[in-house]
Amino acid sequence: MKIGFVGLGRMGRAMAGRLQGAGHDLVVWNRTREKSAELAAAGAKVAVSIAQACEAREVLVSMLSDDAALDAVALGAGGLRDSMPAGSIHLVMGTHGVEAIRSLALAHAAAGQTLVAAPVLGRPDVAAAGQLGIVAAGPAAAVSQCEALFKLIGRRTFDAGLAPEGATSIKLANSLLLGCALEAMGEVFSLVRKHGVAPQVMFEVITDGLFSAPAYKVYGKIIVDEAYDNAGFTTQLALKDANLVLAAGDAARVPMPSANTLHDRLLGAIAHGDAERDWAVIAREQARASGLE
Repeated sequence: MKIGFVGLGRMGRAMAGRLQGAGHDLVVWNRTREKSAELAAAGAKVAVSIAQACEAREVLVSMLSDDAALDAVALGAGGLRDSMPAGSIHLVMGTHGVEAIRSLALAHAAAGQTLVAAPVLGRPDVAAAGQLGIVAAGPAAAVSQCEALFKLIGRRTFDAGLAPEGATSIKLANSLLLGCALEAMGEVFSLVRKHGVAPQVMFEVITDGLFSAPAYKVYGKIIVDEAYDNAGFTTQLALKDANLVLAAGDAARVPMPSANTLHDRLLGAIAHGDAERDWAVIAREQARASGLE
């Protein structure tokens, strides 16, 4: 398949590497050209512009950090909407706002193109192993055309319906639930520490029983070891997602008390200089609030 790929952060590089390794005709573009060096060495073509990344491409994958980046890349002069061939698919795999995806889908439709939203679930190491969860939504024929790519990147694809923004709502809801798990772990680890018990004991209790899931095993270990500097997902990006969750709740008139708590905890971590650390560092915020830091 002829694929263009824009956005080569940690997740984007891992995902594009999976596509390149499978022998697809891949062209990549990133604002910081140096991030394409490893893919270029593996045989990917490196575009000098967004327009060049779109030439004769059947699918254009974007993995961008936020709505502002997506808007600039997709709708700016010489961007994706202006450059993608009619009939091609913009496969949006980053995490974006519901309204941003809804508006962009309309813009692509007006240009004779199709948007499929397929945000991913997992960290960069999971992406490199091709084990991401993928939540896909959009016109059925377009989603079907992307299935071969999903199988290379992910372990499972979840069908979120025909409206692209449906996939966005699922991804944001999942992010909120994971953030709440981090917040809860921060609280229970601080509680046992205040009573003189090592957090490792609480971690073993959690992961040996009802909470023996990757979210608790992976992030619980990060919290116990305070291994926040090896960030799979930064606090700054988590705050962006929390804001998107709150905006989605506002738009649908859904109260989100847990999202507000998570938002404030992330904001506190950033205020303490932890913006680029793994977002599990919110457990440190709870420890500070408990007089442990």
